[in-house]
Amino acid sequence: MIKKVKVEEAIGMALAHDLTKVIPGGFKGPAFKRGQIITKDDIPELLSIGKEHVFVLTMDEGEVHEEEAAVRIAKAVMGNGLSHSLPSEGRVNLKTTAAGLLKINVAALDEINLLGDIIIATIHNNTVCKKYTTVAGTRIIQLFTTEAKLVQMEKVAAKHRPMITLAPLKLKNIGLIVTGSEVFKGRIKDGFSPILHKKIEALGCTVNNEQIVPDDAEIIAATIKDFKNKGSEVILCCSGMSVDPDDVTPLGIRKSGADVRFYGLPVLPGAMFLYAKLDNVPILGVPACVLHAPSTAFDTLFPRVLTGEELTFAETRKLGHGGLCLKCDECKYPVCPFCK
Repeated sequence: MIKKVKVEEAIGMALAHDLTKVIPGGFKGPAFKRGQIITKDDIPELLSIGKEHVFVLTMDEGEVHEEEAAVRIAKAVMGNGLSHSLPSEGRVNLKTTAAGLLKINVAALDEINLLGDIIIATIHNNTVCKKYTTVAGTRIIQLFTTEAKLVQMEKVAAKHRPMITLAPLKLKNIGLIVTGSEVFKGRIKDGFSPILHKKIEALGCTVNNEQIVPDDAEIIAATIKDFKNKGSEVILCCSGMSVDPDDVTPLGIRKSGADVRFYGLPVLPGAMFLYAKLDNVPILGVPACVLHAPSTAFDTLFPRVLTGEELTFAETRKLGHGGLCLKCDECKYPVCPFCK
């Protein structure tokens, strides 16, 4: 437990928790640390940060201090690709140790937060992260919690392990097929390749096969099979995804022998996205919206495919909630509501 005492009477006692100092527009952080022994010289500083009383630490059996609790929460919920910080002001952060895709069991997260007193706050599931990205913070609300409450939390986390983890983007070799007779015959310039090369390379991948083909389903199908045989681990088929009579890319994907898992998404832009599998190779039908929209369904789903995740019709229908792009003057995706 803790005991409240006047600062003048706290000399020689140990602080029960960090004390924060805030300088507007400047410093914010712990001025005094948990366990620090108060001295006579500390009294003016304590008063200057608005502390006329402090809490000193006296532990009862079965109680756990906020710092120990925060570390235990972090260790219980984190999986591969993550590390945790030392506690500061009662909080512990989870950070990535490499680049990858953040995966969160949201139902388990909700279950722990519903326990009361224990909290875990995260960024969004399926966020592409760089190395050292802070992805979650853990703490308890009070200065102490009970051992029984932490055991309850650890049981939930163990049932859903790993609860928060980083999935590596392991599929690296990308085949890029640009369809369109107008591009194939040189009537217009290919706009897809520069845009998709940039998106692909930003995720640490390489285009290992690339070809422009006409609007011919047989040629599209043959090119897909050729790229698969040449080692492309994911194949992108760009344009020709609408319902116009000359747009035969979906037919070409089917003729390759690929199993089309779904065609169409409740996402704007990106409604005409297609997902198929040719044996173990994902085939993505990329709609023309990538030419004019900085963020589309492709940007949301492509990283998930790179982890080896199997996309399903049912799961991708959930993208409808948040699947409308606001077309902001300055696109800040993924730090925005789109596809969240």
